[in-house]
Amino acid sequence: MSISIIIPTLNEKNNILKLLKLISQNLKNTKYEIIFVDDNSSDGSINIFKKIKSKKINFFIRKKNPDLTQSCFLGIKKSTYNNIIIMDGDLQHNPKYIVKFIKLMKKRRLDIVVGVRDFSKRSSLSIVRFLSSKMIIFFTNNLLGYRTSDPMSGFFLFKKKIFHESNNNMYGKGFKILMDIIYSSKKKLKIRDVKIKFNNRMSGKSKMSFSTLIHIISFIGINSVRKFFFL
Repeated sequence: MSISIIIPTLNEKNNILKLLKLISQNLKNTKYEIIFVDDNSSDGSINIFKKIKSKKINFFIRKKNPDLTQSCFLGIKKSTYNNIIIMDGDLQHNPKYIVKFIKLMKKRRLDIVVGVRDFSKRSSLSIVRFLSSKMIIFFTNNLLGYRTSDPMSGFFLFKKKIFHESNNNMYGKGFKILMDIIYSSKKKLKIRDVKIKFNNRMSGKSKMSFSTLIHIISFIGINSVRKFFFL
């Protein structure tokens, strides 16, 4: 299976080369490309990207308002392969799980494989992020219907055709693209979860903010109305 790895970044200068090394070590027998989409970082990330000399790796700079979902959309549109991995650039998502995602997708003929966090313990999440994530997941699964134990995950593998089929229905804003992909699709998707260990952030700052929560709440509200009125 050939895969396009889409990595949205914002001020992750100290993590970029470390992440590339980990991906290379774990995907030795996999055909892949890596597409970084950077939200106009101010920490010198662009200088790191320019020094990378590999046909497998490309980068794009978005100069509009920072938005993880829009960065992922751009990366997907620029991708070569039909299987897409979305993952963060902060080293909290370990590339070692990608091979497991691929094997599970091929074996079960799945549409989406989600790397799910263990919410039975707080681990590397702050108390605020831990509680807010659990609350949002509860409301998402109860109002929109259960699809995965972690619809807030930013680490997953999916078929690119799902994006093209659902693009017109997507909310298209914020930092939780998985929710957008799953609940915008008109088809019954075959989804499976894979438990992952969510690593501690090594450098930089989390992108979670009040505006992020507003987008998530708006998304849940809009899709709840669509579901109720069968739109």
